[in-house]
Amino acid sequence: MGAPDYLPGHGLLTGRTAVVTAAAGAGIGGATARRFLEEGARVVLGDAHARRLKESAHALAEEFGADRVTALTCDVTDEDQVQALFAHAEEAHGRLDIVVNNAGLGGTAELTEMTDGQWTKILDVTLNGTFRCTRAALRSLKAAGTGGVIVNNASVVGWRAQRGQAHYAAAKAGVMALTRCAALEAAGYGVRVNAVAPSLALHPHLAKVTSAELLAELTEKEAFGRYAEPWEVANVIVFLASGYSSYMTGEVVAVSSQRA
Repeated sequence: MGAPDYLPGHGLLTGRTAVVTAAAGAGIGGATARRFLEEGARVVLGDAHARRLKESAHALAEEFGADRVTALTCDVTDEDQVQALFAHAEEAHGRLDIVVNNAGLGGTAELTEMTDGQWTKILDVTLNGTFRCTRAALRSLKAAGTGGVIVNNASVVGWRAQRGQAHYAAAKAGVMALTRCAALEAAGYGVRVNAVAPSLALHPHLAKVTSAELLAELTEKEAFGRYAEPWEVANVIVFLASGYSSYMTGEVVAVSSQRA
């Protein structure tokens, strides 16, 4: 079964300002930035890779207008850079409405061979980075008092075991727990916090760091017999960022056809 047709935008996010981390390139973050622009939002792109970020921001600005696309290099393991990203969003657009915490780092290692450094690096980008950005976003949104939405990128691996993925699975399970706790705290000032949990959304970077054998094995588990396109995950993020999910908070939504 092939991917469905790409859907046009419907103005679901018109007038809103969104920050999307790890938004440079062809993965879920880049697809989310594009979908948000197609839905009428202004988008601030953050990414640790300065060259790719500059190229992505330039391409999107050419297509959607320089007034709707800005970018700032942001390594989510650096608190100063996180603070600068959110300050930039408010300075450039005068407000903040939506934050998508997409930054994450994967890897494969059996526990008996895993080093402290491998464990710590995955956790610092994937879980601690989401924490830093969620904290910055909630502080900004609480102070503004106008509500808002945070969408975190988790993974089905946070629920389901996979060999060689103990560090990544632990980080993504932590993102799920962080999402639920943040949602309870933020509800009182009108901010919703949800997460998506994709299974396999293939993009060039993932293909580079994952063996063909493992990709084939993971694809075989998908009921549709194919991996998700990054924009299919981005569509669910649009839903969670929009008014169509106004009574959802603390939820982790699987974007998956995985059978087991």
